[in-house]
Amino acid sequence: MSDAVDPVASLLAVLDLRDAGARTTEDIFTGVSQPMPFGRVYGGQVLAQSIVAASRTLPPERTVHSMHGYFLRPGDPADGITFSVDRIHDGRSFSTRRTQAFQGGVPIFSMIASFQDDDPGFEHAEPMPEGIPRPEELTPFDPDGLHPLSRRMFSERPVDVLHVPSPVYTSVEGPLVPRQAVWMRVSRPLPDDPAVHRAALAYLSDLTIQETILRAHGVAWNAPGLKVASLDHAMWWHRPGRVDDWLLYVQESPNARGGRGLSTGRIYTRTGVLVASVAQEVMVRLPRD
Repeated sequence: MSDAVDPVASLLAVLDLRDAGARTTEDIFTGVSQPMPFGRVYGGQVLAQSIVAASRTLPPERTVHSMHGYFLRPGDPADGITFSVDRIHDGRSFSTRRTQAFQGGVPIFSMIASFQDDDPGFEHAEPMPEGIPRPEELTPFDPDGLHPLSRRMFSERPVDVLHVPSPVYTSVEGPLVPRQAVWMRVSRPLPDDPAVHRAALAYLSDLTIQETILRAHGVAWNAPGLKVASLDHAMWWHRPGRVDDWLLYVQESPNARGGRGLSTGRIYTRTGVLVASVAQEVMVRLPRD
């Protein structure tokens, strides 16, 4: 497969932002988007790019540990994205950055992230749940019966995804509960740079987390009239982890009301190391009839 059509090469290209060389009160970077069959920028992409932009204003040993962002407008994957980084604060151990992503002169995403030097301290972690099938025991979803645009989405994404108990693309099987687990990984090896893996983990964190809300109500992604849009996203990086090896994303939804649903998740390595925690609120609308 050539790089021109390689989804992983496309992912690495969108994470490789260009320094615009402009210096006002902010640092300016520019980037491109992955082609998307439904004509909207994938939220995890702009989230990961915003992390990369903020990281470029800091030494490599001061790494991101948390971010809080809002999705403001849908992005157009055919247009470039401009990222402005405000160096809000630099302390002895922590730094804070505000990043905004712009298209057409208006912001499509706004984020504040915090960075820290590696420090010793207390350590504990919620253990990985037991009894979840390993990725080798699961069967990948076959998209052959989907609409051509949906099939293109599966063929062009740079990640492998395996659902437990099963995906909710076309139907919801099993008990209607607000929880699921998903094995995920980038589909081929990435460079060893830890910064690439941190940004790619942010990219992965927006995948499937909305589905806990849908699963609880027996609604599949192909339900007529369904509208789902991410509103905000928070993430905490706890420990290093490679995204080109299987990661377990344990997800649940504690609440849904008023056309909004909240989902939370924990991301583990396949050996049970807690890598990150995630929270996201989404808009969910379905016609009553």
